[in-house]
Amino acid sequence: MSKIEDAKNILSALGLSKRQQNDRSARVLLSLANIKEKDSWRKASNNPIGIHEMIIFIADKYNFQYAENSRESIRRQSIHQFEQAGRIIRNADNPSRPTNSGKTVYSIIPEALKVIKTYKLKKWKKELSDFKSNINSLIKKYEKTRKIHLTTIKINNKEYKFSPGKHNILQKKILDIFAPRFAHDTVVVYIGDTAHKRLYLDEEICKTLFIDITQHDKLPDVVLYNSQKEWLYLIEAVTSHGPISFKRVIELNEMLRESRTQKIFVSAFPDFKTFIKYAPEIAWETEVWISENPDHMIHFNGEKFLGPMKKSK
Repeated sequence: MSKIEDAKNILSALGLSKRQQNDRSARVLLSLANIKEKDSWRKASNNPIGIHEMIIFIADKYNFQYAENSRESIRRQSIHQFEQAGRIIRNADNPSRPTNSGKTVYSIIPEALKVIKTYKLKKWKKELSDFKSNINSLIKKYEKTRKIHLTTIKINNKEYKFSPGKHNILQKKILDIFAPRFAHDTVVVYIGDTAHKRLYLDEEICKTLFIDITQHDKLPDVVLYNSQKEWLYLIEAVTSHGPISFKRVIELNEMLRESRTQKIFVSAFPDFKTFIKYAPEIAWETEVWISENPDHMIHFNGEKFLGPMKKSK
C-alpha cells in the first residue's frame, strides 16, 4: 500500500471527516510528519513546516506538483480542518507570531504524532484508543495555550479576543490610548482582526450612519464615532502595509458617500521607524498618530494648523 493510502487511513483513524480523507490532505499529513515513500511510519517526526515548504516537499518526495496559487486551497481545505480538529497546531515554536506572518508554520501535536509512529505496529490500536479517549481534553489544552497569546479588549463590558501579532497590539493601543486622548466621547463602530476580519461591528450604528455592513471588509482597522459632533474616525493600524493613502481616501469616501458624518482619516503607527517607511504614501489632509509618542499627532498639511508655537506657562 502506498504512503498516500496509509495517510488516508491514518486521517480516518484520527477522526478527520471523509472530506479530508483525500490525496491532498494525505500529502499534507506526509509533509507534516516528514515521511517519504520508503520510510517506516516509526520515522515520523515533528516537522514544523509552512505551506510553501509543504508544496516543495510534496513535489520533491512524491513527484506531485501543486501550483503556488494552490496554497489557499491547501490552507482552507486541509490545514484549517486539521487545526479545527485539534490534530495540528499553528506556530508551536512561537505562539505570538502574527496570524498573517509569512513565517507561519504548522506541526502535528505530540500526542497525535505518538499514535502515527505506531501505524501498522501491534500497539497501534491501543495508542489510537488512548488518543481518542483524551481528544477533548487535548483540544482544550491547546486552545488554552493559544488563548494565552491573544490580546483582550473590552467593549460595552464584553470581552473580545484579538489574534496574536503587532498589528492587533497596535489596534488595542488605538482603543486604549489614542481614543481617550484624541477621540473623546466616541463609541466603537467596527474593529477588524488579522485572523477574523470582522471582530466587532455595531450594526445599529452602521444603519444609522448609512454604512453598508456588507462591505465591512473594506473598512479600515478601527472605526469610532462621536455622535455629538457627528465625526467618524477612520483609522488604519499600520505595521506592515496600508496607511491612509490618497487612493484609500477616495475609496472610503465612495464607500461612505451616503453617510452625512464628517470623516477623520488617521494612520496609526507603532513607532517612528514604521512611520518614516510609509510617510511618502500618506494622503494630505489626514492625521498620523505614533503610539510610542502617544501625546502628539501629526497633521499632513500646512495652513490648517499653521501658526506660532504656544508659549509654555
